[in-house]
Amino acid sequence: MLPEEERKQIIGLVQREVVPAIGCTEPIAVALCTARAAETLGCRPERIDVRLSANILKNAMGVGIPGTGMIGLPIAVALGATIGRSEYQLEVLRDVTPEAVAEGRRMIDEKRIAIALKEGITEKLYIEVEVRAGGHRAVAVIAGGHTTFVYVERDGEVLLDKRRAAASEAEEGEVPLTLHRVWKFAMTTPLDEIRFILETRRLNKAAAEASFAGEYGHSVGRTLRCDRERRVMGDSIFSRILSYTSAACDARMAGAMIPVMSNSGSGNQGIAATLPVVVYAEETGATEEQTIRALMLSHLTVVYIKQSLGRLSALCGCVVAATGSSCGIVYLMGGGYDQMVAAVKNMIANLTGMICDGAKPSCAMKLTSGVSTAVLSAMMAMDGHCVTPVEGIIEEDVDKCIHNLTTIGRDGMNETDRLVLDIMTHKQ
Repeated sequence: MLPEEERKQIIGLVQREVVPAIGCTEPIAVALCTARAAETLGCRPERIDVRLSANILKNAMGVGIPGTGMIGLPIAVALGATIGRSEYQLEVLRDVTPEAVAEGRRMIDEKRIAIALKEGITEKLYIEVEVRAGGHRAVAVIAGGHTTFVYVERDGEVLLDKRRAAASEAEEGEVPLTLHRVWKFAMTTPLDEIRFILETRRLNKAAAEASFAGEYGHSVGRTLRCDRERRVMGDSIFSRILSYTSAACDARMAGAMIPVMSNSGSGNQGIAATLPVVVYAEETGATEEQTIRALMLSHLTVVYIKQSLGRLSALCGCVVAATGSSCGIVYLMGGGYDQMVAAVKNMIANLTGMICDGAKPSCAMKLTSGVSTAVLSAMMAMDGHCVTPVEGIIEEDVDKCIHNLTTIGRDGMNETDRLVLDIMTHKQ
């Protein structure tokens, strides 16, 4: 068992990174920043200027905004300014009403909102909102994390400035992890200290079941439950893992007012880290202890990989999240640390390079691809099959494999990121 102080550090890390969210986290983070700027201004903004990093813009263009029936950033910004409350964090728009949506539409129609790329920044997660009314002006900036405010000012008076300190503070506050430390923590920490992770099961399973009852996005989850698909794939643990995971994503990307438990700033990552493990645990009669430890193993693996990948990148988050769920499934299959290592290597050998082309309804298809690979990788690992160090980017040391994955996603795919955004913003 890890020493108590180390356990507390890791528990605090998980509790910061695994949090509820309503709607896609990028437009919701923009709404959150707008809400803080409006609160700082102290009155209803007459003009809102939003300046974003390319990755935020890419992930916010094509998703539904909860409670609105509308897609994209303008309505998220408008609602952030009118009914958003920054104290709600990633549930900032939970008080939305039809009247608020109508008022938001008027703000958009009156061209009170301007959205542009922020030039000259290297930060991939950057949101700057400037609001004006009655001769007054306020600015709020989020950077580095979806709820991390680094700058706030009103009429030239600086109320918060953590811009220079943000990077060093993040490094100082980061809990050093390795895959073996993740395994040891998940396997040996007293259950009462990590029982809170079961909330991921409650929220994300409820989101999937709500999606089955409706018609959201491309209905990937419902499609996988139809008679025709069952004749092809069977009514199996595997098909139910795919349907539950994709269904929760269907609802979330369509803008349903359904909270999910996110991981590292992404609801889809939270879904893909949770539901494959939950379904496998329930279908195989796992004990509560096994379920808790498997969920913690999955979520903490995702947090660990995201430490070096970064919040946003050109690499689809399903690659990371499905790697976490593959680890959880290995444990539920009776595997140990060596089998988990094999599963991680199998995942990296297969899915590395899947691009992120923004948050949108078709993300449910990518999650389905990711978690199907998670199950395959776990089964291969349990049968003693592992991609070898002579193949591609795989190395003997699993942490080096993870570093290779994140280096490609964080640095090697930057040109891909730019090209994807260019294509997305120049479509006819």
